[in-house]
Amino acid sequence: MSPPSVKSMEEGWAVPVQSNQPDYEDPKAEQGEVVENFHTKRGLASRQLQLIAIGGCIGTGLFVGSGQVLSLTGPAPLLMSYIVMSTVVWFVMNVLGEMTTYLPIRGVSVPYLIGRFTEPSIGFAAGYNYWYSFAMLLASEVTASGLIIEYWNPPVSVGLWIAIVLVTILALNVFAVSFYGEAEFWFATLKILAIIGLIILGVVLFFGGGPNHDRLGFRYWQNPGAFNPYLVPGNTGKFLGFWTAFIKSGFSFIFSPELITTAAGEVEAPRRNIPKATKRFIYRVFTFYILGSLVIGVTVAYNDRRLTEAVNSGGSGAGASPFVVAISNAGIGGLNHVVNAAILISAWSSGNAWCYAGSRTLFSLAGEGQAPKIFLRCNRNGVPWVAVLATWTIGLLSFLNLSSSGQTVFYWFTNLTTVGGFINWVLIGIAYLRFRKAIIFHNMLDMLPFKTPWQPYGSYYVIFLVSILTLTNGYAVFFPGNFNASDFLVAYIVIAIFIVLYAGHKIWYRTPWMTKVSEIDIFSGKEEIDRLCENDLERNPRNWMEMIWWWIA
Repeated sequence: MSPPSVKSMEEGWAVPVQSNQPDYEDPKAEQGEVVENFHTKRGLASRQLQLIAIGGCIGTGLFVGSGQVLSLTGPAPLLMSYIVMSTVVWFVMNVLGEMTTYLPIRGVSVPYLIGRFTEPSIGFAAGYNYWYSFAMLLASEVTASGLIIEYWNPPVSVGLWIAIVLVTILALNVFAVSFYGEAEFWFATLKILAIIGLIILGVVLFFGGGPNHDRLGFRYWQNPGAFNPYLVPGNTGKFLGFWTAFIKSGFSFIFSPELITTAAGEVEAPRRNIPKATKRFIYRVFTFYILGSLVIGVTVAYNDRRLTEAVNSGGSGAGASPFVVAISNAGIGGLNHVVNAAILISAWSSGNAWCYAGSRTLFSLAGEGQAPKIFLRCNRNGVPWVAVLATWTIGLLSFLNLSSSGQTVFYWFTNLTTVGGFINWVLIGIAYLRFRKAIIFHNMLDMLPFKTPWQPYGSYYVIFLVSILTLTNGYAVFFPGNFNASDFLVAYIVIAIFIVLYAGHKIWYRTPWMTKVSEIDIFSGKEEIDRLCENDLERNPRNWMEMIWWWIA
C-alpha cells in the first residue's frame, strides 16, 4: 500500500490521494474550476499576523506559571531559563520562517512541512501530535480562564463563564478568518500593553516609587537568595533548580513560533509579511519574557507567603501570579483586579489562537489524506468550519474545572502539551536540515527568498538541547520518595503516543525510513507562489509616522 503523496497548489488545495482511496477533490476541479468549499482564503492583514505571532506566546505561562517556577527554584533560574529558552525559540522561529517563506501555500502547516521534507510517517505522527496538543492547549487556557475568574468570587457558577469563553472563541473562529485576526490583534495589543505596564511598574517598585516607598533593588536576590535549591541541597540542587525552571519555561513558549506557519496560507503578501513577523518575533519575546522575569525576581521573594500558599494549594489563577503578589505587597489598591482582567484576556486570547491553530492543522491533515475528508469543508468565507468544531469540542474538557480536581486537570494539560511541543521542535530541526540539504542539492541556496543566520548550527543546537529536555522532563519522579504513576505518565505518555502513531502509520503504509535528499519535493506549489508574490514589494517608509506604522504592521 503506497503512502499519501505530498502536493499542494496555490490556486486551490489539490488534495493528495492514496492509491486505494477516491480523490477528495470535487470533479469540477478537473475542469479548472476552483472549489470554494475546500479552500481557505488570504484574509489576514500584515498587522494581524504580527500580533498573532507575539500574542500567542503571551499567555498564562508568563502571567501565572512564572510564579510556580519562582517559588520552586528562585529568581536566578527563572531568568536564566527564559534567556536560554528564548535562544531555542529564536532558532525554531528562524527555520520555520525560512521554510514557510519559501512555500507559503494554502493549507500549509508545520506537520505538512515536516512530512514533506522528512517522510510521511513522521509527518502523520507530528500532525496528530500538533492537533491534540493545540486542542488541549485550548482546554488548558479556558480552564485557566475559569480559575482566573474565581479570583473575584463570582456569585454564579464558574461553568457559566467557561461557557461564555468557549462560545466567544467558537464565534471568532467559525465565521471568517478576518474576525479571528482582528480579535487576536486587539487581544494581543491589550496583552502587550499589560506586560509593558507591569514591567514599568516593576522598575518603579525597584527604585522605591510605590505607596510604601520601599526601595526593593535586588533585596530578594540576597535574602532569601537568588537560588532555591531543588530536591537536593548545594550546587547540585541549584543546577536542578535551573533545569526544572528550563523545563517548565517551555509551557510559556511552546507552539508560539508555529502560529506564523499556521497562518501563512491565509495571510496577504506572504513573502513580505512572514519574514517581517519572523524577524520581529524574537526581540519582542526577549523584551517581554526576559524583562518580565527580571521584574518578577526583584519584586517578589521566592518564599513569599502569598505566593507559596497559592502555589502549594495548586493555584493556577491570578492569586498565583507573581505580578498580583507584588502589587499586593506594595499596597497598591485595586490594581490587582486590573492585572487579573489582563490575565483573563491573555488566557482568552491564547485559547482563541490555539483553536485556530488546531483547526488549520486538522484541515492540513485532511488535505494530505491523513484525516477524514469532511475536515476539508469550508464555508463561503474560507473557514474550515468542521475542523474548527472538532478542535473546539476538545475545549469542552475545560468543564472538568467544575470538579474539585480541576486544578489537577490543568496541570495535566500543561505538562502534556509542553512535552508534545518539545517533540515537534526536534522534528522541525530535522525537517529544516533535510530541506536545506535538498535546496543545496539543487543549487538553490542563494535563491531562497528569506535566509536566517547561524544555520544549520542553530538547528543542531535545537535538536540536541530539546531532545535532552524531552527525555528528562520527568526526571524528578525518579528521586527517592518522589515516584508516582500519575506524574510518570504525564511526563512520558506523549512520547509513547508519538511512537505508536509513527509505527502504526509506517507499518500500515510501509513508507521509506527517510525520503532521499534527491527525491525531496521542493518544487510543488513554488511556481504558483512565485507568481503570486512577484509584484509583492514594499516601499521604504518616507517619514517617522510611516516608520512607526511599518514597525507595527
